[in-house]
Formats: sequence, C-alpha cells, structure tokens
Amino acid sequence: MSEHLTDDASVERALRAGLEDFDLTEEDRSLLEGEGLEEGYAAQAGPLPVVAVVGRPNVGKSTLVNRILGRREAVVEDVPGVTRDRVAYDADWSGRRFTLVDTGGWAIDATGIHLRVAEQAEVAVDLADVVMFVVDAQVGATDDDEAVVKLLRRSGKPVVLVANKVDDQRTEADAAALWNLGLGQPWPVSALHGRGSGDVLDAVLDVLPDVSAHGEAYQRGGPRRVALIGRPNVGKSSLLNKLAGENRVVVDNVAGTTRDPVDEYIELGGKTWRFVDTAGIRRRVHQTRGADFYASLRTQTALEKAEVAVVLIDAEQSIAEQDIRVVQQVIDAGRALVVAYNKWDMLDEERRYYLEREIERELVQIPWAPRVNISAKTGRAVEKLVPAIERALDSWDTRIPTGRLNAFLGEIVAAHPHPVRGGKQPRILFGTQASTRPPRFVLFASGFLEAGYRRFIERRLREEFGFEGTPIEVSVRVREKRRRK
Repeated sequence: MSEHLTDDASVERALRAGLEDFDLTEEDRSLLEGEGLEEGYAAQAGPLPVVAVVGRPNVGKSTLVNRILGRREAVVEDVPGVTRDRVAYDADWSGRRFTLVDTGGWAIDATGIHLRVAEQAEVAVDLADVVMFVVDAQVGATDDDEAVVKLLRRSGKPVVLVANKVDDQRTEADAAALWNLGLGQPWPVSALHGRGSGDVLDAVLDVLPDVSAHGEAYQRGGPRRVALIGRPNVGKSSLLNKLAGENRVVVDNVAGTTRDPVDEYIELGGKTWRFVDTAGIRRRVHQTRGADFYASLRTQTALEKAEVAVVLIDAEQSIAEQDIRVVQQVIDAGRALVVAYNKWDMLDEERRYYLEREIERELVQIPWAPRVNISAKTGRAVEKLVPAIERALDSWDTRIPTGRLNAFLGEIVAAHPHPVRGGKQPRILFGTQASTRPPRFVLFASGFLEAGYRRFIERRLREEFGFEGTPIEVSVRVREKRRRK
C-alpha cells in the first residue's frame, strides 16, 4: 500500500514539474497551490475555537450569523428546553477558521429568566471561547440584557459587545450609550447591511485562541439538511408525516414572513436530520397559470438550504417532464441526490416492467443516484432512505488525493488517448480536485477535450472512486506550451 502511495506521489511530482513548461495564469497557480487546503485544516493541532452569538430575541442574531457565514442559513430559533437548538457552523475571517454557534434568544418572564432557556444560554457560553453579545442599539439595554451581562461576567469569558441596527452615522450615539453595560467597547454594526461587521470580527480574532478547549462539543453544521422535493401531489407531505411520526424533534418556524419554510427535525437511524420543507411559497388557489413556476421556485428555495435532495416520484404514473426537471434542478444546484419511487406497493408486475423501461429512458443521466422503492402511506421501506442519504452525502464530501487522481488519469490516457483532431492530439497534463460538495475536478490539457471524452472521464471517475449519489463536475483548462525565447 505505501509503495502504491509513493508511486502516486512521484507521478504527481513529475507532472507538476512538467506543468512549468506551460503558460499558467495566476488563478491556475493559486488553484495548484491551494490544493489540500481542506485537508490541512482537518490536520490542525486541535478543535477550532468556538464563538457563541448570544442575546435576547429579535436583536438580529440570525442576520449577524448569516452575515458572518456569507450565506443565508436558516438559523434555528431557540425553543426552550431543546438542546439541539444550539447549532454550530464553520466560519472564517481573514484566514482564521472558527466554529460559530447560534444560541437563539431568551427573555425574562414573570419568574425571572425562564429556567431551561437560561440553562441553554449558560451551556452555550460555557462551551465558548469567545462570546459575541448582541444588543439592539436602537432599543438600548433592557432588563433582559442586564441579566445576560451578569451571566457573562460570571463566565469570565472574553466578550465582544455588538451594538446592532446602527445603520448610519446618526445612530452611532445609540451604540456609545452601551458603554454603560461595563463590557468594554460597543462595536456599532448593521448586520442587515454589513456595516461594521469586519471591525467586530477583527475584535473577535484579537481575543480568539488558536485552539478551542470546547470545539469537540459541537458537531459543526448542525444536523445534515435534507430537501424532500418532487412535483405536486407526489406524496411529499405524507412521507414527511410518516418519517416524523412520533420521532419529530421540533418544528422550527424560521423567523420572518409567514411564507418562510418550516423545517422538521426528525430522528432517523439514530441521528437527527433536518428536513427542509418545500411548502413555503404557496400559489393562490385558481392560479393555475404559472403553477410550474411556483413549484420550481419552491424547489429552488429548498435546494439552497439543503445538502441532499430526496426526489419523490409517483411510481403509479408515467415519469413526467416535470420529474425530469426537478432532477435536473438538483444536479444544477450541485446537491447530493437520492430518488424515491413512492406507492411501490400499489404496482402490479406489468407496471413495474414499464416503470423500469421509463427509468432507463427518461432518467438516463442519473444512473449514479441511489434508488429506494417506498410507500409513504404504509411506511414500506422508508428505513432504507437513511443509508441511501448517508451514501450520497459521503460521496458529496469525498476528496481524491491529487497523486491518486493523476495516477488514475495517466492509466486512462495510456489506455484510451483522446482522438487526433486537426493533426493534433490533446493530452491531459495534470488534474486536481478543486473542491468538494459536490466534487469538482479541473483538468489542465494541451488542447480542447471533446464533450464525449469529458463524459468518458466522468464515467471512469465514477467507476474508480464511486461517487454514488452526487453530481461531479469536470472542467478543462487548455494551456499552451511556453514559447522559447
């Protein structure tokens, strides 16, 4: 085995050296130098430092978390007594990576801070290395905020005070009033517009340790996010209800308009999964025109939030163009994919025969997607969804070592060289995996690689490395030999 790895490494070194004869752009070089970055992070000396975002409800914690992450995560609102509501995410600023924990809000009720939610806040603070305490500068410090200050003082943790909702210079005086809390400098921020967020993150990095004493306490990213999608009336709600059964953990009404999706936390196969509901954007009754548009928009919204999509297809009916479109949306969004054929128990032998032919014909582009035959109504085989989803997510996260990838590409090129075109034979010079989620590969070549040859490489990549349940992308950069001066 070690001999095999040494061979891979020497192949890689030789190919890299050969690349120097070609004209490479700055972007090419940074891609080649940036390789292994994700693995390098994983090899860090210890767990990533933890930053907890705390504050009472509606001060803009969710918006701030989204601003730091640089993407719109549906941030979990706190439900008293549900420990899973502390959700952790991977974040980075100025090249420093850390775990960002959103804790939801809490408030004082008639009997003081509600006991269980206070426990939640204390646990979050206890497991953090640095606390970002968010206060609404427009409202000023409330009794709730004063109670939190006492909690933070007792913890002895470094606190960065965020004065949120300071949208312009006029309101900066509101932020200055928060010096009275005794937590040091209030940092004026508009989480909504991004104003001041860089300064406050610099302040966090100033007190952030390199390695956390608590990082292992959090499974980063929270529960894996699953979108249940498919054309209308295919049985999505029935399947969600069947899966939830008594195993529903919590219903999460994401703050905002009533049209925001509702997420379900469901316990399956010994793990908690977050099912992203697609019923958020409802079209009005009688609005049949544009129904496809709304269905597509719902699907898109769910996919943006999800990591893996379970596409539900009604096995009793012929596979429709809309089914194919939904599958294509998943591929275009670069999400992991599982296909579930619903109402399987209703099919007779003849329908099963014809369904198999339809699958071969209509879904020819996804032979790599795991398939599960289920019944949402009776619960038949729904337990098989979990291993299929796990396989798809594992593939989605897979990274192939560069040496192994190039040894494999070398074998392909030797056995099946690209056809000669116009008197020239383009060859692959070097390959690298640019990213995961989904796996993206960049091939450097001496000439244009035809689409058929790229598809052949993708097919062979799947045969060699699996990638069951994930789209993979292969792009080619054509680079010419440097002219000798």
